Amino acid sequence: MLGIDTIQQYVQKLPRPLQAEVLDFVEYLLAKIEREAAQQDETDWSVLSLAFAMRGMEREDVPLYTTADLKVVFS
Repeated sequence: MLGIDTIQQYVQKLPRPLQAEVLDFVEYLLAKIEREAAQQDETDWSVLSLAFAMRGMEREDVPLYTTADLKVVFS
C-alpha cells in the first residue's frame, strides 16, 4: 500500500507542470467525494421524508382492487 511518504517522493521527482497536474487530479478526486457525499445526503433525506410522509398509512383501510376493476387491459 502506498503511504503518503511514497506518494510525496514520486511527486517530487516529477517536473513542476506534472506536479500541477497531480494537484489538479487530487482536487478533482476531493470534489468527486464531496459531490457523492452530497448526493447520498440528498438520497437519505428523500427516503426519510417519504418514510415520514407515509407513516401510519399501513394502518389505513384501503379498497382492495382486482383485475375486475380494470376498465382497460393492456397486453
